[in-house]
Amino acid sequence: MASIRINSSALAALQTLRSLNSSLANIQARVGSGMRVAVAADNAAYWSISTTMRSDNMAVSAVSDALGLGAAKVDVAYAGMTDVIDVLSEFKARLVAAEEDGVDKAMIQVELDQLKEQVQSIATSASFSGVNWLNTEIDDIYDNTLNRTSVVSSFTRDESDGVSVKRMDVDLSRISLFNSTGGGLLQADPRDLGTLGGLRFPLVSTGSMSTYSADNTSGTAPGPIGITFSGPLTFAVGDAISFDLTVDADNPADGIDPPYFPGQTTHIVIDRATVDAVLPSASGVISTYKEYAAVLNHVLSGAGAMVQTYWEYDPPGQTTTKVDVPDLIGIVYLGNSSLDGSSIQISGFTSSVGSGGLGDTAIDYGVRRSSMTLDFEPFRVYENVIVTFGFRIDRESTGTFSFDKAYVNSLLGVEDGMVATSDDMATLLNSLINRPEVIIEAIDGSTVSVRTDPAIDRKSGSKSHIGFSGINVNIEPLPKMNFLDIDIEQSPNELDNYIAYIDAAAGRLVDAAAVLGSIGKRIDMQSEFANKLMHTIDKGIGRLVDADMNEESTRLKALQTQQQLAIQSLQIANSNAENIIQLFR
Repeated sequence: MASIRINSSALAALQTLRSLNSSLANIQARVGSGMRVAVAADNAAYWSISTTMRSDNMAVSAVSDALGLGAAKVDVAYAGMTDVIDVLSEFKARLVAAEEDGVDKAMIQVELDQLKEQVQSIATSASFSGVNWLNTEIDDIYDNTLNRTSVVSSFTRDESDGVSVKRMDVDLSRISLFNSTGGGLLQADPRDLGTLGGLRFPLVSTGSMSTYSADNTSGTAPGPIGITFSGPLTFAVGDAISFDLTVDADNPADGIDPPYFPGQTTHIVIDRATVDAVLPSASGVISTYKEYAAVLNHVLSGAGAMVQTYWEYDPPGQTTTKVDVPDLIGIVYLGNSSLDGSSIQISGFTSSVGSGGLGDTAIDYGVRRSSMTLDFEPFRVYENVIVTFGFRIDRESTGTFSFDKAYVNSLLGVEDGMVATSDDMATLLNSLINRPEVIIEAIDGSTVSVRTDPAIDRKSGSKSHIGFSGINVNIEPLPKMNFLDIDIEQSPNELDNYIAYIDAAAGRLVDAAAVLGSIGKRIDMQSEFANKLMHTIDKGIGRLVDADMNEESTRLKALQTQQQLAIQSLQIANSNAENIIQLFR
């Protein structure tokens, strides 16, 4: 039906044209931008993901740039390190040449000084963007909170931490050649603990430190009872020599409290039967000092003593041929290990055949040594340093103790691991040993007393002892020489030590170069990964939001054709209305 009010055909054609124009506009936008999801309205989920990943990709790009900066720092340090290794090789060659007799050491020292300046020049010049890893200024290069620097290593996103940039630590104590406070690879190690507050002492021959304390002491046994044999001694039936042998009596002079143990006494009898038992062919006659020693050993068995003869070198002064000292023998203390005392005495001597050199003797207690003093010197325990030592009193097994910086700081209320006073030293040892019979106290500013309380520890003589042993510092031996101090002109006798030092220093630098090489390799790997990651993210975003241009161009052509047809349809519909109007004219 035709109507002059509503042109249905034209409206239908117009509606189709509008729809085609809208679709055509969308397609043209995709073709123009190359994206099928350009705004959130296109696809909210894909738009959100793509926007976030583009932001992440920019961060990864920044990390890649930062990795390049880190790689540059490592490359500069590595180049400097390898050059210094080459210079040290030249340095060592000059030192070896100086070993030759007749070589002018002054002229070689001139060359060495030039090489030292070259090493310094390399170390100070190995800087990138104001950062120098070979020439540092660290207050304590061994403190892990101070000796660390870092380079960017990666960018991560996870559910717990969200977005974060990861960094890789670089330990400058393994790289620095020269540090302002010491401790560089070509400097002396400042962590030398010296005498450890008096626990040990330097060995004159090597300059190293003893593993035993300077005042490590053991008590001494009583001296032997010396006998000069006078004989022969002829025993008839009824003849005898008798005496009492007392060992291990307590010594009141040692300060121990009463009651005092009187000792273990054995009554000794030598008669004709005894002589015949030891010397069956002697007919009761002891003719020589060796026979006398044999008889005495027989009767003293189990009494806490034994007999010894004496020898000397012949001729005097040489150390190969030993000869006996005629007629001289001694009764030597053995003692009873279950008793506290350490003494020997002969009393009540009687004889019907002559003394043979024997007789009553004064009691000899030996010397009690359950006290010692430490010549205190301040020392500092650095980070990662562990000190271990053994401590023993009397004949007990040795106990082992150790401490480190954290222990010292907590105990003394300091932050730098410093044991600064003798009182600090006494506090440290008391906290570790912690035994009621051991008294440790500062006597004055430079002396610490370590002793046992005689009211508790009653041991005397050879049974008494106190001392430190097995002293060990985990970082020793330490470099005690500075590369820049080497001077063969002033110290020609140190030439062998200089060569050994350079050899060891070169080894440390090779290790440092290996550390830098491994860091550089890690950075290269991470840079390569960052580049791959950026490309992969771009590809993933493209899959989500990029338009398929082949498909879009085909759709565009089809819509353009449909648009032309819709326009023609609209023209036809409008022309039909014109025809109706003509009918009424």
